[in-house]
Amino acid sequence: MQLKDRNYQIQGVDVLAIADEFGLPLYVYDANKIIEKIGLLRSSFAGVNLKIKYAAKALTNVSILKLMRQQGVDMDSVSVNEARMGMLAGFEPSQIMFTPSGVSFDEIREAVDLGLQLNVDSLPLLEWVGQTYGHSVPISIRINPHIAEGGNIKISTGHADSKFGISILQRSDIRAVVDKYQLSVAGLHIHTGSDFKNADAFLRGAEVLFDLASDYSDLKFIDFGSGFKVAYKEGDHVTDVADLGRKVSEAFQSFCQQYGRELELWFEPGKFLVSECGHLLVRTNIVKENPSRTFVAVDSGLNHLIRPMMYDSYHDIKNVSNPLGDEKTYTVVGYICETDTFATDRPLPDVRPGDVLSFENAGAYGFSMASTYNARFRPAEVLVYDGSPYVIRQRETFADLMRGQEILEFEEEFVKN
Repeated sequence: MQLKDRNYQIQGVDVLAIADEFGLPLYVYDANKIIEKIGLLRSSFAGVNLKIKYAAKALTNVSILKLMRQQGVDMDSVSVNEARMGMLAGFEPSQIMFTPSGVSFDEIREAVDLGLQLNVDSLPLLEWVGQTYGHSVPISIRINPHIAEGGNIKISTGHADSKFGISILQRSDIRAVVDKYQLSVAGLHIHTGSDFKNADAFLRGAEVLFDLASDYSDLKFIDFGSGFKVAYKEGDHVTDVADLGRKVSEAFQSFCQQYGRELELWFEPGKFLVSECGHLLVRTNIVKENPSRTFVAVDSGLNHLIRPMMYDSYHDIKNVSNPLGDEKTYTVVGYICETDTFATDRPLPDVRPGDVLSFENAGAYGFSMASTYNARFRPAEVLVYDGSPYVIRQRETFADLMRGQEILEFEEEFVKN
């Protein structure tokens, strides 16, 4: 079926043709959208020495990491395994920021041995680094600025009760450990969470870091993390990145003049770069009319896209097969033996069994949070690059589900008397 509505094409490729070729359910990513977002960030911060560190946890497929590297973007990782994937994609260890949270010292040692840029987010870790490495390993220090803004509390990381970072109220304790071991502090870091609507939160965080920077004379960078808000539906308020770039750049340039030399300005966008590139294509199994509402049950669930259940996130849904059908109201649900509702009382063009639906803004924290719950396969992933679709992850099989399991042989079957 060829669609007249180009909204259901990716780089001129018919979405239904992609579904037919690769099967469903299926994650499809648009490389052009990622490249567009990278360009927007660069143009918005044109006046400073900007480094973009892609937060790989959002979408960790190695081909996506290679695309980031091709575009001159560095990488932020939260586990050594993420970093190893980045190295497979061609990143040098020095291009990878390692920002763990409460991991074992063994993993820290592994990261240092690999040559990653270590970001320290607790006083016990700072003390251990001092005891183990002294001044031989340059570090960054992650600060909790006690700024409570952003979206869902589960993705807000800069408030006073967050587990992330070292409280700004412990400033003197940080300095005491640094002085005790003569630690080499290369950078200061904050990440206050996602979904900031304007520059104010970044500027307040900047004030915290700029003031703290006076304690350290050999800094190379200031890292503001990320948190840019993207649109999930028409009319959503989004971060004005151009305005953010102008205001933060001015503040940063002023700071550098006072500091006495130019530093690098780092950002670690994840969702901002990949959210809008992603589409989760699913097929309608059943349309079930109940007295209270009409359910659309699809061949996917929280095992493929858990964000609506975990964060109450909104994902626009398109009826790819019948975009011009009469509008009706549906509750879209998955096939998992839990309540996995994607959308409640959502107006959609007439949905029929077999119709292909697309969950939009599915690039960030979609596949990367997917599971094999209910012994279901995780989907394949396809990247549309330069006008052609490419498989970048094969669909799982039963052999994948069984890999690593050892089947015990029991002597006899238990028989109830």
